[in-house]
Amino acid sequence: MTDTLVGILAIGAMFFFMILRTPVGLAMLIVGFFGTWILSGYRSAGALLISETYSATSNYALTVMPLFILMGNLSSAAGFSRRLYEAAFAWVGWLRGGLASASVIGCAAFAAVSGSSVATAVTIGRVALPEMKRFGYSDSLSTGAIAAGGTLGFLIPPSTGFVIYAILTEESIGRLFMAGILPGLLLTGLFLSTIAIIVTLKPGQGPKGSLPDSANRLTALLRAAPLLAVIVISIGGIYLGVFTPVEAAGVGAVLVAGMAFAGRLITLREFGETLMQTVRTAAMLYLIIIGANVLNPFLALTHIPSTLGESLMGAGLGPYGALALVVVAYLFLGMFMDGLAMLVVTVPIVFPLLTGMGFDPIWLGVIIVILIEMGMITPPVGLNVFVVKSVAADVPIMSIFKGVFPFWIAMLICLILLVAFPSIVLLLPNSMFG
Repeated sequence: MTDTLVGILAIGAMFFFMILRTPVGLAMLIVGFFGTWILSGYRSAGALLISETYSATSNYALTVMPLFILMGNLSSAAGFSRRLYEAAFAWVGWLRGGLASASVIGCAAFAAVSGSSVATAVTIGRVALPEMKRFGYSDSLSTGAIAAGGTLGFLIPPSTGFVIYAILTEESIGRLFMAGILPGLLLTGLFLSTIAIIVTLKPGQGPKGSLPDSANRLTALLRAAPLLAVIVISIGGIYLGVFTPVEAAGVGAVLVAGMAFAGRLITLREFGETLMQTVRTAAMLYLIIIGANVLNPFLALTHIPSTLGESLMGAGLGPYGALALVVVAYLFLGMFMDGLAMLVVTVPIVFPLLTGMGFDPIWLGVIIVILIEMGMITPPVGLNVFVVKSVAADVPIMSIFKGVFPFWIAMLICLILLVAFPSIVLLLPNSMFG
């Protein structure tokens, strides 16, 4: 049996484990360990498991994840996320489709403190969906806006996806964070345009609200200002070279905790629960990274990445032909795989292939993250769709998938624009200080 055939069988076994609901990180760990054992012996497999587990858990750069997760969890527990939505609601909620637009804006703002697609969809969904139902919004528009808006948590920094991509590829976390800002704003704008088109064609899906007076709008904005200031300080500090990403995460978490306790918005018991929730999420992400670090050397032993690269080069497709093929593959995998699983399984194969053809590694990270975002709302898996379903239990799942389809098209347009104009991605990282 050849090394490549062993690799193909191992990848098949990994997908089988995932179908059986084995945690993604554990599935990769099992396949990587036993695959290395088959190809190189038990001693090599054991050494790989020990060394990669230690290197992953002792990686200083990875502490950015639990700190930003803590910042997002504290913001949610203290009610700051509700304030973001209320501010957006006060300024755009009176427009036709305004509540859906406010939901997308709220998702974009909360994404800048959470770094998680699921957390963003759940947090804003719990606040926004009852309001849209009360004002007579269609189920498809309201749930579609939340499911699509939630994906911004994977793109707008501090993105968990960018952190994992950076660890897998040894790229700069700070540069990847900066690279996600303009595409995140572009995608937010495209989502808002999508809502405007929907309610123009079908006005009944998003009725107009009443216009609040200037005092109420200003009050809502001032209530959201402290968290917006934390976002500017932490992300702006990275851009200006004042903070490293880890330091920015620490500063942000401390500021949010300080505001929550100073305003008596959270109790010690709630703070303890938030810490435990953060530990559980961080542990899951660390397991995924450990699994990826064990799987990747095994894949290198099987020569699958190099064989695929040579095949594509020999096919004469050229750089953009190869990119198009990778895009199609991601869209297909997004129908069946969880986003983080897709990221850690594919990046070790795709990254050397496309960067070897001349594509910028930072730009490629943003493209891959957007493709994974599209998978989050693509049937039949569509993780964010099922997350929204858990919040809107009375809405049929097909109505949610129907609602997200226009936003999926908006993502595709965003992807095309970023391929056509790479400077949208690279402008901020190339102009960073420090």
